[in-house]
Amino acid sequence: MVEVQFQPDEELYYRVFAELFLYLRQHQPPHPWRVVVIYPRRSVERLVEGQFEDLLNLNRVTRIYLEELETTESSAFGVRLVKLIIASEIEVSQQARSLLQQTQAEIMPSKLQDDIIDVIESIMVYKFPQKSRQEIATMLGVEDLKQTRFYQEVFAEGKQEGKQEAVSRMVASGVDLETIAQWLDLPLEIVREEAQKHQNSSS
Repeated sequence: MVEVQFQPDEELYYRVFAELFLYLRQHQPPHPWRVVVIYPRRSVERLVEGQFEDLLNLNRVTRIYLEELETTESSAFGVRLVKLIIASEIEVSQQARSLLQQTQAEIMPSKLQDDIIDVIESIMVYKFPQKSRQEIATMLGVEDLKQTRFYQEVFAEGKQEGKQEAVSRMVASGVDLETIAQWLDLPLEIVREEAQKHQNSSS
């Protein structure tokens, strides 16, 4: 299993290993299990003294700190994609546009291409929650964010179900609740309720 953790979470390892062993009990997979936890930097990680040291030291558990990885144009595409999260505001626009162009040029139109573009756009919203949709579209070099799958799914206008899904996705991306309410034109209390539902379903 893979966990991407951008914010400090005292309960992360309780949740990760509980989900892992529940999955093993229910599915009894034939292949060996592995856990990968990705952090933007070491300071985000929260260790619980006396609880998980033995598990975290196993060869089957890998912790990745993105700011410690070297990134060049020839770096693995996936590493460059994830490192967008910790790129500076000056760098992130150029890097996101480059990855977007590479995705469109090298990957045939498919669900995989859609998913990668979706991640790039989600990261940009996470990095710039105060910017308008048009500003983010300009940063990505696209004419209209409304034409992308990300907008259609996350900012579907006039559809309450779409807005509820949008809250869950934006909470998962780390966008603060006040910004979500502003973007989706929803009362803050409703956003809080949907955020709580998302957290309960993830725990």
